[in-house]
Amino acid sequence: MSVTDEIKARIDLVSYVQRHVPGLKKAGRNHKACCPFHDERTPSFVVNPARGSWYCFGACAEGGDLFSFAQKFHGWDFREALRELAAEAGVELRPQTPAQRQRSDRLEHLRSLLASAAEQYQRALQAAGGAALRDYLQRQRGISGETVKDFQLGYAPDSWDFMLRALRAIGYADDDIIAAGIAARSESGRVYDRFRNRLMIPIQDERGRVVAFGGRALDAADNAKYINSPQSEVFDKSRLLFGLHRARRAIREQEQAVIVEGYMDVIQAHQAGYTNVVAQMGTTMTEHQLRLLAPRLAERIVLALDADPAGQNATRRSLDVARATLARDFGGKQAVDIRVLQIPAGKDPDDFLRERADEWDALVAKARSIADFVIDLETMELPPDASLPQRRAIAHNLLPLLLAAEDDLFRQENVQKLARRLRMGERDLLALLPPQLPNYLTKKSLTPQLDQPAPDLPPEYWDNEYGQAPPDAEEMAPAPAVMAGRKPRQRDSAKPIAEAYCLRLFLQNPSLLPRVNRILRELAGRDEALMAGPLGDIGGEDFSESAFRILMAQLQASLNQHEKEPLEFIKSSIDSSLEAELGFLLVDDLEALAVSVQNRFEVDLNDIVKRRHYRARLVFSIEDDLLQRALQLRLARLDNERMELQYLQEEAQDGTETDEEHLQRINRSIMLSLQAKAKIDRALGLMAKPAQPTMTL
Repeated sequence: MSVTDEIKARIDLVSYVQRHVPGLKKAGRNHKACCPFHDERTPSFVVNPARGSWYCFGACAEGGDLFSFAQKFHGWDFREALRELAAEAGVELRPQTPAQRQRSDRLEHLRSLLASAAEQYQRALQAAGGAALRDYLQRQRGISGETVKDFQLGYAPDSWDFMLRALRAIGYADDDIIAAGIAARSESGRVYDRFRNRLMIPIQDERGRVVAFGGRALDAADNAKYINSPQSEVFDKSRLLFGLHRARRAIREQEQAVIVEGYMDVIQAHQAGYTNVVAQMGTTMTEHQLRLLAPRLAERIVLALDADPAGQNATRRSLDVARATLARDFGGKQAVDIRVLQIPAGKDPDDFLRERADEWDALVAKARSIADFVIDLETMELPPDASLPQRRAIAHNLLPLLLAAEDDLFRQENVQKLARRLRMGERDLLALLPPQLPNYLTKKSLTPQLDQPAPDLPPEYWDNEYGQAPPDAEEMAPAPAVMAGRKPRQRDSAKPIAEAYCLRLFLQNPSLLPRVNRILRELAGRDEALMAGPLGDIGGEDFSESAFRILMAQLQASLNQHEKEPLEFIKSSIDSSLEAELGFLLVDDLEALAVSVQNRFEVDLNDIVKRRHYRARLVFSIEDDLLQRALQLRLARLDNERMELQYLQEEAQDGTETDEEHLQRINRSIMLSLQAKAKIDRALGLMAKPAQPTMTL
């Protein structure tokens, strides 16, 4: 039994959900409640104890198992959920090596030091010496006492050793205080406080742990308005977003994040109730900061940086980072909707929120498209009689960004806008494309490709698609490994074979996942309900096997980071209990085939494999086949969901539910599922057309 299965065996899903959703009540074979993730009057959140799964048939239109519920409810990633649930279940995870334990203890020691420093700064703000700063925050900045407490704001007195003395008294050594960025050492060896006479703003990581400080000057004569902690073992400003630990749940629920420039912008926004606002740490958004948000938490990002020239240039640089980052994951397509918010009268978000907080939502809703913003910005100083070389230079700079939109219509519209502004023909404009950038406007969309003949070569392992055990399954003994150093696990006949095949191809070809998701979006067209529901992206919910769900989630997480290759990231981050499952999914074709025939007929086997590979190059497309199998997985998931919906429908019609709106919502969900099924069936039918004659051996 894997660690995840052992955790789920020890923690009853119904009991766990009831702790966080007290209204969960038994209803027939299921349990129901109003969904904890959105507001509703009639229950549409269902827990199925037999299958160990939950699903929201309302606005969320998503579900999963114990781990996915814990992740969504608490805003955890998978590793956090695994750690917390394992601790609750009393299940021991893979022990750390001595070096890892030493490193972990060191980081925890520094974080503890920083937490103590935050407490000392807070006490200083509440003491008599902080009265002037408290008055300044309330009267001039409009920051309430409750907000001061929530954000743990503090005060660094105008002293060279205030914090040094306080931390030394607790027992911390000077070297550790310096390593945490609280103090500095001069060339003469003197140690002194880094922050003096400043408003202290704790900077916290995703888990809410203090890792650094931002200090705002209180003396107008001070040269530096803000001083941040230096980079340390626990703080890297390029990898953090200020306020994310507070904003994560709101961002996930709204599927939108607003990025501002400063700490006070975030504090004002949260005080006004706009809790999906975070700040970038630095003048330009970094690749890692973007990956913290998209597509992991948000499908839409609004850049609301300052309106001055520096802020506008920072926005432009951030857009370039976003394009380059997302292009690597989505085949050059800007799959995340990025908008630019320009605040009237040149104000920054802090000023606007203090004066007109009730207008913030409307302002965010009017955020401009990337195309409108960059075209205006780049052509702002272009003279009416600009020369052709001047206009070409602008086109050359803007085309990569404007053509990164995922939708063909948006790409076409973007080019038209730029052509009109530069007074150039569209063909002349596209001729200026950098040679390494594909011309998306000349490519056929992927949807018409469904009319192409399907390959006539079945994929490996597809002889037993529905998972029936072979007649002699119990008599088959495990075969020795074909490749030295690794023994492929024999296929478990209880595992869903179709799911294993799809996950195997996704793991071996991570770039195919965004392409399959794009097909689903194309099938949905512009129907947002289909796109957000039954034709949404492929994910863990499309797999019934718990281990497959977790590995799929890890695959998605691997595409949201850039430090390691996806497969390397997965191998380094999964629990040891899943290594055998992953190894089985990654076993190559020759090994798997050898296992199935117990290493008999080695000469014939190698000849067969060689011929098969040659033939596959002629007639078989992994991408086309994976698309077909992924769509079949989605059909199976939709069938299961409709069964649950029909049960709720019957219950509502029997009179146990009197909310007509609830019944209508169920009916709409069933109709959406049927519409999605019809679209998928049609696509699969087009794929199944007889193949044209092809050259084979």
